[in-house]
Amino acid sequence: MAATTAVLCLAASACGPDGEKSEQDGGKAAGATAKPSGTASSSAGDPAASDSAPAPTSTPTSSGEVLDKAGLAKVALTTGEVANYEVTPMQGGEESGTERSENKDCEPLVAVINGAPQPTPAATVFRTVMDKSEEGKDDQTVVTEILTSHPKDTAQQLMRGVRDAVRACAGGFRTSSEDGPSTYTEVKQLPLPPAGQESIAYQVTGSIEGDKVPLVFQLVRTGSTVVTFYVAEFITAKTPQLPAELVAAQAAKLP
Repeated sequence: MAATTAVLCLAASACGPDGEKSEQDGGKAAGATAKPSGTASSSAGDPAASDSAPAPTSTPTSSGEVLDKAGLAKVALTTGEVANYEVTPMQGGEESGTERSENKDCEPLVAVINGAPQPTPAATVFRTVMDKSEEGKDDQTVVTEILTSHPKDTAQQLMRGVRDAVRACAGGFRTSSEDGPSTYTEVKQLPLPPAGQESIAYQVTGSIEGDKVPLVFQLVRTGSTVVTFYVAEFITAKTPQLPAELVAAQAAKLP
């Protein structure tokens, strides 16, 4: 799993190429366990999705505006909007990962792992969200958030591509990159609460020296804006928890 430190840090923080462990191995990105089965896809705004969970009670409306980078920064979560959570720009820049899928059907998942969801967005903003009440603990919750804006109907196209890839790649997939090959052994949808006009949550399980590394993603779309949330578990093989209050608060700010 070889995304760069500037994006999801899958390799540099703990997940290097097959057979290697990073010097930083031992930290994890979330502290609790969520149930790992079921479905969490909401299809408000996307009637083509047939495997959807119930839509939110009140489906938000959208201006449809395609935000530039400054606009995305304005709608990103900030410190103080969710109790105990500190929000900062991602350290290390915004360079995309270099993983390439050996299976074309799995390319949308690998693009998300690289921190560069496809189709290519008009603008991208990265944020790191940390639970300050857990500061100093090995199991401190750390969430990576990627906000992207998309022209025309490409936001819906992104969501469809990821949804199709989750189904097609349930048995796992392999990738190659500058840092070597990586193996992902399983992909499955998760029953996280829906948000925005459309959302999907799923787990990708990586492998380091035979140890399972669960990576949890949730993508939320409202209008032309998509937010990707990411947490990982580098200590145990339990599914990490993506805090629902963060997802709900961020979704409420989307135009």
